[in-house]
Amino acid sequence: MFENKNVFPGFVVWINQTIREPLKAEFKRLRNVKEQSLVKSLETEIETTHDKHRDEEKLEKQLKAWRNNPSWIDQPPKVQVKTQNGSFCHLNVEVNVGLPPESVYDIFTHPDNKRYFKNIKECISRKVLMEEGPMQTVEVKQAAAWKFLWWAGTFPVHLIVQENRKHLTSKYKQEKTMFMKVFEGCWRVEPLFIDEHLCDRLKPKNREEYDTCSNGRGRIGSKVTMDQMFQPSAILTPPPLSWYIRGITIKTTESMIEDLLAEAARIRGGGGGGQDDDHDKDENGVVLEKSKDEDIKERWRSRRRSNGMRYTNRRIT
Repeated sequence: MFENKNVFPGFVVWINQTIREPLKAEFKRLRNVKEQSLVKSLETEIETTHDKHRDEEKLEKQLKAWRNNPSWIDQPPKVQVKTQNGSFCHLNVEVNVGLPPESVYDIFTHPDNKRYFKNIKECISRKVLMEEGPMQTVEVKQAAAWKFLWWAGTFPVHLIVQENRKHLTSKYKQEKTMFMKVFEGCWRVEPLFIDEHLCDRLKPKNREEYDTCSNGRGRIGSKVTMDQMFQPSAILTPPPLSWYIRGITIKTTESMIEDLLAEAARIRGGGGGGQDDDHDKDENGVVLEKSKDEDIKERWRSRRRSNGMRYTNRRIT
């Protein structure tokens, strides 16, 4: 009976105005919102890709500068250990690395970083929990090796890691284990302007100024700062067990730093690493000549044995 629109003209008009037209308007609005969202998403993706390519070009330029001039002397890290109540420890480590900050960050955050660090025996799993631009949260499960005096073994590591590539920082916290009551920390990588002498009397405040005043020839190194808090579980807190746990943690950290410096020397082309006072230097302390056949880690260990590791151990008051 509704096929003849002339019978109920007012009703048909009412249907159009009340239902069909608002629906058409809503569908149009939703389509516009979806299109705008898609356009915004594509713009963000294009911008992110452009920034990534630009950063890769800058990194490759820096790596080329290091390969052209790999001269560098690794210094022992500054290690400070503070203890509280006999078991809670705060470990602070600072070390300079002859490699651009982005390269150092990539080594630390590589999904299969056991290729760089010997104390990581197995990468069991790695799951990205959240990713937003340069930031991501990752769940990592590994098997780590430890060695202290005549003891050695492996222990499970289950970390939740928050990484920020833009700021070159990372925070981590270990899930509950039978060995540690507390195990968490953070690290950051900051740029070091290695060849400031190329800037004459100008002291560059940022990378752009440094690149300009050094005519693009200035190398950028890295300052790595690590802060780690740990406390053994209740069964391991009485001395001497707590002392052993502290020693194992410090030794493991030192081993990671050694491996980082060795990998940095390999990337540079084998022209740096270790400490050696027998090389000639210019007035700015830059090494003029180094042999590529020297073993970075053996030379550094030898230097540490003769001069002693620069670290302090003091109690928190």
